[in-house]
Amino acid sequence: MDHEKVLDEAWRTPGVTAIDLPPVDVNRVLADRYQLDRDVTFTREMLWDMEARKAAAPDIYIPTVVAAGSATKFPSVRHEGLEDFTRVSDQRLWADPARFGTIIEHVRLDHDNQRAFFVGAADFVTPDGDTRTATTDQPIFHVEHSVAGAEDRPLNRWRIVLLTEHVDQRLLDVFTTMAQDPYLRVFIEVYLQKDLGVSFRRK
Repeated sequence: MDHEKVLDEAWRTPGVTAIDLPPVDVNRVLADRYQLDRDVTFTREMLWDMEARKAAAPDIYIPTVVAAGSATKFPSVRHEGLEDFTRVSDQRLWADPARFGTIIEHVRLDHDNQRAFFVGAADFVTPDGDTRTATTDQPIFHVEHSVAGAEDRPLNRWRIVLLTEHVDQRLLDVFTTMAQDPYLRVFIEVYLQKDLGVSFRRK
C-alpha cells in the first residue's frame, strides 16, 4: 500500500470532509503558554520521536481520545526508511465524543522525512486470523502527522480527511474548535512529562 497516495487521492475526492490544521510552533507555544520546571527547547528530532511513540501507543499519548488499554499494535514491517504496521483501538467519535468506536488504521512511519500516515480501514484480519471490524458510527478517515520547520524551531502538522459523501459541517466545526486551542496538543504534553521528565503548568 502507498499510504501517502491513498490519503492524497482521498483528499481530492469531491464530497469528503478535509481539514488541514494550522501548524503549531511548539517552542513558541511553550514559551507563551507554559511554566516549566526547567528550560526545554524542542527539536525536530524530539518531535518526531514523539510522533513515532504516539503511533505505536495511541492510548498512552492521546488519553483524551483513545480508551486506556484498548490499543493493539501489530508487528512492524521495515523497508529502507519506512516502517509499516496496523493498529486497532477504541477512540472517541469526532462528532459525539461521549461515545467510543473501534478504529482500524494502517500506519506508515516515514522516518527519513518525518511524516506519519494513518489510513483508515473498515476491517482487518489479524496475523492469527481474527477479524476486527471498525465502527460504522462515523466515516472512515485518513490522517497525516508530520514535522516541519527548522531543527530548533519545529512545527507540528496535522491534516485529516474523513470519507464523507458530502462535506460535514459538524465535523468541520469540531476541528475548527480544536485549531483554536491555544495550548499544545495533548500528545506533546504527555511526551514532555513522560519522556522528557519535565513538569509544567499551563498559564
